Amino acid sequence: MSADIRLDTPPDTSKELIRFENVTKRFGDTTVLDNLCFSVQPGKHVTLIGPSGSGKTTILRLLMTLESPEEGTIQVNGDRLFPAPEKERREARKQIGMVFQQFNLFPNMTALRNITEAPVRVLGMSKDEAEERAKELLDLVGLGDRCDAKPTQLSGGQQQRVAIARALAMRPQVLLLDEVTSALDPELVAGVLDVLRDIARSTDITMLCVTHEMNFARDISDEVLMFDAGKVIESGSPEKIFSEPEHERTREFLGAVL
Repeated sequence: MSADIRLDTPPDTSKELIRFENVTKRFGDTTVLDNLCFSVQPGKHVTLIGPSGSGKTTILRLLMTLESPEEGTIQVNGDRLFPAPEKERREARKQIGMVFQQFNLFPNMTALRNITEAPVRVLGMSKDEAEERAKELLDLVGLGDRCDAKPTQLSGGQQQRVAIARALAMRPQVLLLDEVTSALDPELVAGVLDVLRDIARSTDITMLCVTHEMNFARDISDEVLMFDAGKVIESGSPEKIFSEPEHERTREFLGAVL
């Protein structure tokens, strides 16, 4: 690993980094999250699994403040995300980076510029410092020689790796991963997952991951949460969830996807 993406201060593992308390989210008449409570400790890698529509991506969208809950509180590193004034929400959100299913790169910008734009504009980083860091991160994701490439000159897998580097450039406490390989051709999936495995093994960044790649979840997770109908119905280590699930719904789901 050539880039140092460790946090400025090591995570305090004695306290929660993410906390959802009695969170309810509805879309129209549909309850997507039902009085949800869960927490994530600093430095841990937590994977959310379960059927489509069980509320997993909604959790990530709430943390990015792309959605708001009807009820409950959400905290990040002790700062309240909901309910909170917009100014406090913006500050709390700076601690979170997200990689989406779609790459969402700026098409008119080079890979390097896609990564430097937010640190310069949002964090006030100097252009030189942002570019130095962006080059380190492109090295980290195996694209050190593609600084000047536009998104159209990159494969889908390469674009997603730029998106990962862009999220890390903001030095987030938490990295959210939302089905980051679902839009990729099958032969490109392994390369992106290998990059994320390296990041998980070599950094102290906290990860909250939604994925259908069960082998990947088994490799990187400290804890796996099984969701169904907006609730956590089972949680535990990867060994427990994948080898000895207790809940019938978990067994059904894993039987279908493995």
